[in-house]
Amino acid sequence: MASKIVATATVRAVKHRKLLPTRAALSLTPAAVNRIKQLLEGKNEFIGLKVGVRQRGCNGLSYTLDYASTKDKMDEEVVQDGVKVLIDKKAQLSLLGTEMDFVETDLSAEFVFNNPNIKGTCGCGESFSM
Repeated sequence: MASKIVATATVRAVKHRKLLPTRAALSLTPAAVNRIKQLLEGKNEFIGLKVGVRQRGCNGLSYTLDYASTKDKMDEEVVQDGVKVLIDKKAQLSLLGTEMDFVETDLSAEFVFNNPNIKGTCGCGESFSM
């Protein structure tokens, strides 16, 4: 069964930010937590969202977001403020120290990954390189 894309995501390279030790591989802003709660509302067959990474775009990699109905053996689990985000094993190293936000503007509403590990992004912010 093909998965349906849940939301779009943008990547931002964070300059001059030191990596801080954290217990979770990914931290969520209150806006991201609220949006995830909205996406999962009434969808009891899903346990949370799953973040993955795939080869795509002009800079090499992009993040994917899908509904998760089960936790795979190698998935990293982040639980924060009542929501669960699973991180696919292929995306775990690229997300260490990253903050997941949800940003709404007049033209878009999307998840934004503020990632201190990224070396470069494409002009539109959809893909990145490590």
